[in-house]
Amino acid sequence: MPFTPGMEAAGVVTAVGPGLTGRKVGDVVAFVVNSMGSYAEEQILPAEKVVPVPPSLDPIVAASVILKGMTAHMLVRQCFKVEPGHTVLVHAAAGGVGSLLCQWANALGATVIGTVSTTEKAAQAKEDGCHHVIMYKEEDFVTRVNEITSGKGVDVVYDSVGKDTFQGSLACLKSRGYMVSYGQSSGMPDPLPMTELAAKALFLTRASLFAYTATRDELLQAAGEVFSNVASGILRVRINHKYRLSQVAQAHEDLEGQKTSGSVVLIPDRVFEQ
Repeated sequence: MPFTPGMEAAGVVTAVGPGLTGRKVGDVVAFVVNSMGSYAEEQILPAEKVVPVPPSLDPIVAASVILKGMTAHMLVRQCFKVEPGHTVLVHAAAGGVGSLLCQWANALGATVIGTVSTTEKAAQAKEDGCHHVIMYKEEDFVTRVNEITSGKGVDVVYDSVGKDTFQGSLACLKSRGYMVSYGQSSGMPDPLPMTELAAKALFLTRASLFAYTATRDELLQAAGEVFSNVASGILRVRINHKYRLSQVAQAHEDLEGQKTSGSVVLIPDRVFEQ
């Protein structure tokens, strides 16, 4: 302490530094930073870290999609480039990133398999483009993937769960498949000997968004594609939960209790009341 969480937000520019060009007071911008601090009403940021929000896009939508959307962009366009005919496995398919992943992969022509924890989340995953939904609390996802793919396995697994799914995810891959780990909600996976990848010549990466948006051009390209896909309807942003900033503790309790799906947005009290 002191510590302020939060890595992404959207808002209105209220002041700019001396000599700054390209940004002005009144601009609506969004940002993702590899540091904390966005659980606040105001924040000071480096100008090169913010991206313009198109006038057609609600700032609440921009706040909810900027980090998750660019993460999805990294996963389906850069870590593994999804193309028509691919089969992909998305863990936590009804989550904030998972929802966008399923929509984007489906739009790119892939067959999408998603894992979820409840029947309500299964229905959402179907709406978001999952061709097959696995209720992982009721059935073994490795067995179901094997059945769905007739024993061939999937081209890529997108795994944000970590410890609980890691070994199973590897088992779901076809020969020369790609394991893309981008989170560990269940804990860090156990250490993996490289020799375990050899039998099927698998590829393994631990993705980090900030390695793919390190330059200003990369950041603008990724954010621009996300905002464009939202505007065109390719991506539907599910803002299923809004909390006042003063209710942040409850928001975190609901997240931890798996009571949320889609995006969760914190809104400053004075804005919430407008």
